[in-house]
Amino acid sequence: MRALAGALATALGVLAGASPAAAQFFFAERPHPELQVGPLIVRGSLGPALGPVAVEVLFSVVIPPTRSAAALAQDFFLVWPGAVTGAPGLGPPDPALAATVARLGFTALEEGRLAFRARNLYAAPGAPALEPVPGGAPFVTFVQADGPLGLTAPATLIRLPWHPRVANRTWLMELAFGARDLIKPKPATWVERTFWGPRYRVSLAFGDVRARAVFPLYFAHRDRVVRLSEDPSQLLLQFAEAGRLRIDELFPPSSGRRLSETLENTEVVSLFLDRAEGLTPQVLTAQFGYYAGLQSWAPALIPILFFALGNLAGPLVRTALRRVGRAVAARIHVGRGGAPAGRAEGVVVDGDALARLVPGESTYADVLRLCGPEAEEHRRLGAPERRTLLYRGRRVVPHRRRSFGWLATVAHWDVEHHELEITLERDVVRDIQARVRRSRLAAPDAG
Repeated sequence: MRALAGALATALGVLAGASPAAAQFFFAERPHPELQVGPLIVRGSLGPALGPVAVEVLFSVVIPPTRSAAALAQDFFLVWPGAVTGAPGLGPPDPALAATVARLGFTALEEGRLAFRARNLYAAPGAPALEPVPGGAPFVTFVQADGPLGLTAPATLIRLPWHPRVANRTWLMELAFGARDLIKPKPATWVERTFWGPRYRVSLAFGDVRARAVFPLYFAHRDRVVRLSEDPSQLLLQFAEAGRLRIDELFPPSSGRRLSETLENTEVVSLFLDRAEGLTPQVLTAQFGYYAGLQSWAPALIPILFFALGNLAGPLVRTALRRVGRAVAARIHVGRGGAPAGRAEGVVVDGDALARLVPGESTYADVLRLCGPEAEEHRRLGAPERRTLLYRGRRVVPHRRRSFGWLATVAHWDVEHHELEITLERDVVRDIQARVRRSRLAAPDAG
């Protein structure tokens, strides 16, 4: 955001400022002004169109009780840190303003006049509340093209002509113009822009003279700065179509937010100015966006969408992961080099255990100890003292192709189907038969 650096001057000083980082201060035509500005209201109005911000600066001037308004009558100047949109038909530009900025090393870009009027706070019903100032307020927009840091952002010098209503406490002077480039887009990802829409920042400030195009004017006229009076002064941002508005962040935390009492469907953000701060920057910033179409339903639709996608995609993801897992397991083997041990299922009795079983000597207890209890048992009704124990198992052994330490690629898998049949009579081993069938598989869990 830019800093609103404005210098407004006149004993009736007023200043206008609105929007992203705009700052202002007042200076008078004569040194050491005895006037004070107050109340001061700088109001910026914007809506979903996000064009130039409509700025209104409402103010009055406080005259010391020992002085007269006629003795202190003088023009004032406002420096706005940005380009403005002039009002047509108010008269020719003021060449003295262009000469003023040229003497300070600036280049004039645009000249014209702004709407300047007096507003009656207690107008009778049917009576006109606005009294235009003939010729409005002349302005010049300028830049510094050859400064040590290069081209500056534009700024505008506005002359506020003296008017009898400026010191009348029943009237407020009103300067109106369109302020360009006050709304700045906030960087966002495409997901944020799709579901929540683009976000923007807009700021109003008072007393900020740090802008490179503003500081030289302040420094040249620092003995003419007009201070705020004790009357309430504030910065206001008005957002139209509040039903589509989302404000994400406000700064400072002391700023207020409420619905407008006079404008329908309008939200107002405000910050009261502390006159004790002098020219210390006082900034009101809002980060906001306007919903469009289904974006207003995004807070409710997004959780529903994720819930639905989770339930629909879960089975698909699990199936895909299983397939990928099987493919990896079929082609990659993890283990030490040498002869692979393979994977066993069921009961596969090794040769050492079989060698220790001796027909006619080994007992049923020896069989269970060496081969395990997981066996099928078969008996014949005609021979109750005779029974058969059957052990079945399968061993899958990878045929390794290339090895890389513990990892190896697999060409195919050799499958061994083991079947061990042990016949016992009166719990003594009578016969042992071992059968092995071999086959080849592409994957360990196939077949």
